[in-house]
Amino acid sequence: MTKQRPPEPLDFFIWTIEDVGLWLEEIKLGSYREIFKENGVNGEYLEGMSMFTTEQILRFIRRCHMKWGDFITLCKELRRIKVACLKGEQKIRQPWWAPSCLSVIFVKAAKRNRQGRVVSLKLEP
Repeated sequence: MTKQRPPEPLDFFIWTIEDVGLWLEEIKLGSYREIFKENGVNGEYLEGMSMFTTEQILRFIRRCHMKWGDFITLCKELRRIKVACLKGEQKIRQPWWAPSCLSVIFVKAAKRNRQGRVVSLKLEP
């Protein structure tokens, strides 16, 4: 059986639940993989966490039985990925179905998309 590769950070907005699990393993939070799966945490959910209120964050931590330090690690790693995406540090991949002659269009679209993403996770006072 071949080991699955962690998902590409550029695509974290569209990660599946399985992609999130692989990423958790990569950032040494693999013990939460199953509970995240049970709670349906995918890339869209992770992206939305930047808009969570303090109450929603605390509810998430309780629901996933997370230690506070592990949640901070999760936020730091998520922010690292968002910043890298914004800076354009990932290689842009065109969809498997697209002909190579359209690669310039995908590069432009990806750069435009990066500029519209939220970069920080804020805790409300």
